[in-house]
Amino acid sequence: MKAKPVVPRLRAIDDVEEAIAWYLSEKSPKAALGFIAALERAYAQIGRHPGTGSPRYAQELALPGLRCLPLARHPQLVFYVERSDHVDVWRVLHGQRDVPRWMSQADQP
Repeated sequence: MKAKPVVPRLRAIDDVEEAIAWYLSEKSPKAALGFIAALERAYAQIGRHPGTGSPRYAQELALPGLRCLPLARHPQLVFYVERSDHVDVWRVLHGQRDVPRWMSQADQP
């Protein structure tokens, strides 16, 4: 099966940039690089197997099809929806955030 392209929304890109900036501000370039590598692995996984993420928040947020996948060794969660031709990444949020509040800022269609 061919992997679907993974397309992050602007909010997701901002989330990633914010996380990298935080790691770098903490003088931890190694952690920043680890975060990027974990994110790349997560994107590859959801591109190949979009159904692997948890639908945990879909019902709570009334967003059918929403899934989340935790990053390995990092506290961030990738929130996405599988589309017919791509995987739509809505947010990349720290798991300790108020997810419903932050997801309401996801520029939903």
